[in-house]
Amino acid sequence: MATAVRRIGGEKSWFCHLHRFFSTSTENAASSISDIEGKFKSLCSAGRIKEAFKTYNAEIWTDQHLFSYLIQSFIPQKSLLIAKQLHSLAITSGYYFKDKFVRNHLLNMYFKMGEIQEAIAFFNAMPMRNIMSHNILINGHVQHGDLDSAIKVFDEMLERNVATWNAMVSGLIQFEFNENGLFLFREMHELGFLPDEFTLGSVLRGCAGLRASYAGKQVHAYVLKYGYEFNLVVGSSLAHMYMKSGSLGEGEKVIKAMPIRNVVAWNTLIAGNAQNGHFEGVLDLYNMMKMSGLRPDKITLVSVISSSAELATLFQGQQIHAEAIKAGANSAVAVLSSLISMYSKCGCLEDSMKALLDCEHPDSVLWSSMIAAYGFHGRGEEAVHLFEQMEQEGLGGNDVTFLSLLYACSHNGLKEKGMGFFKLMVEKYGLKPRLEHYTCVVDLLGRSGCLDEAEAMIRSMPLEADVVIWKTLLSACRIHRNADMATRTAEEILRLNPQDSATYVLLSNIHASAKRWKDVSKVRTTMRDRNVKKEPGVSWLEVKNRVFQFSMGDKSHPMSEEIDLYLKELMEEMKLRGYVPDTATVFHDTDSEEKENSLVNHSEKLAIAFGLMNIPPGSPIRVMKNLRICSDCHVAIKLISDINNREIIVRDTSRFHHFKHGKCSCGDYW
Repeated sequence: MATAVRRIGGEKSWFCHLHRFFSTSTENAASSISDIEGKFKSLCSAGRIKEAFKTYNAEIWTDQHLFSYLIQSFIPQKSLLIAKQLHSLAITSGYYFKDKFVRNHLLNMYFKMGEIQEAIAFFNAMPMRNIMSHNILINGHVQHGDLDSAIKVFDEMLERNVATWNAMVSGLIQFEFNENGLFLFREMHELGFLPDEFTLGSVLRGCAGLRASYAGKQVHAYVLKYGYEFNLVVGSSLAHMYMKSGSLGEGEKVIKAMPIRNVVAWNTLIAGNAQNGHFEGVLDLYNMMKMSGLRPDKITLVSVISSSAELATLFQGQQIHAEAIKAGANSAVAVLSSLISMYSKCGCLEDSMKALLDCEHPDSVLWSSMIAAYGFHGRGEEAVHLFEQMEQEGLGGNDVTFLSLLYACSHNGLKEKGMGFFKLMVEKYGLKPRLEHYTCVVDLLGRSGCLDEAEAMIRSMPLEADVVIWKTLLSACRIHRNADMATRTAEEILRLNPQDSATYVLLSNIHASAKRWKDVSKVRTTMRDRNVKKEPGVSWLEVKNRVFQFSMGDKSHPMSEEIDLYLKELMEEMKLRGYVPDTATVFHDTDSEEKENSLVNHSEKLAIAFGLMNIPPGSPIRVMKNLRICSDCHVAIKLISDINNREIIVRDTSRFHHFKHGKCSCGDYW
């Protein structure tokens, strides 16, 4: 503590000569009070607290506003010793007994410094308390995670003001008790308290949390009624509510109607587009924000980096990384975590690790991000090793860490380790598995061939099964060609979502592999009767800082004829090496030649051919796909990588595949 005092003042004793200040001449007495307050605050804001204290020592003891500001100026120092000294000065000067503002500022100081017990003891010892004292106590409890104590203080208050209601509404919503927060807002209004910008901002965040656009529209009416539609805080919260509820257009209207947009408003607009999958729009908005003269902050950068990750635009991501370094935001945990994910999703796992190593003291969030990156690239052993390092560093895993570990184990056949981690998260770390954890375990069991055990887990788990977990089991049925369980599983999926096209396609392929042609026909007939359309496959890659997109049957690309010719020549070479097109997976009632032609024109093959024609030899080809890679393309790309002596990296919806020298990093286990 003494070190902290020396750092602030340069000498340990300057704060201890209390009585000397009462006899010091007031050479600044001629200055007006407002002028003195302005200069005092300027010095404190600039960090020159010692100078402010010495220059205006006499005024501090005659103007309680200066003393209150002095208390606030020392809060960032987080020094209990200084807090105690200020407390003592307040008592000696008499401010503690005669000025309620000084008492409340001292109470707030203890809470802001994290000295919870000191703050509570101070509150209990206060000679007089007012509504503000109780409001500070509520906020203090909320800030330090004790919602129950905050509610107890609120319930015991005989008198409340708008700030009291705001503190409690905000606290409930902060802890995701959104419905309770909205109920309290309604009660507040019924009792005649008029909402202010802080009330409306909190309530709109609660509506966003519930994705309750109907309730949000009612709050929007309040906003218009009380004239807050152009308030930056309320406007940004209102737009966020609409966007989080899926009404991107309504949110954009709110932001565009604002006469002035600050960084928060732009961040809301950018994040809303990212949340709704409009990743290209995010990059456009980011450029518009910079053109408006505003500098992006770490919140902006996280949204933009994440969008670059989803688009797999490596060049764009690298540019934003450089801008983050320039802005000094590259050390922020959220930004670093986004960079790890971005480089991973662009196929640059080594750059992900560099981003982790850029942080001198990585926390569990960054470690978990890197574990997820290893898992997504099929590097299960490295993911496990990283978790072991993490534990050695004294960092405990959270539910996200274990989700990433389970995913990594499931995609690498590490059944025993994966089941061990599932047990560890519950027994050692006391974490309650979410549906996503159970889904990973089902995947782990299913891929390992334990289909009965996987199905039993779904039917016995304490949570209601969703489409995703059943589709995970269906995928395992495809791997192990269990048509009977596949039929049973597909029925569960289609009961929940009759229009899920991927389920029909997968089930048809399973029946085709088992040569159950009548069942194939039945699935396709059902699909036609229900007017279910198969989602078209789309692949894209970045060449010379431009993104090129391909889909089956699309001849709009200017090099379409050259690509087709190149692919035909490549197919002939592949057949000489033993390649046989897997026409059983083609979802059309056509002859063999047409089915084979359909396979040749799969979007990932078109993208890879274009890459081979335009990316210099020796450089890897990185292709992204919106669907899972099919078995025929997987076999074909292995051969293509060997024929051209080229590394080909494909990211599908499930994982990364690194093809090199005729082999895939997944070991044909995907």
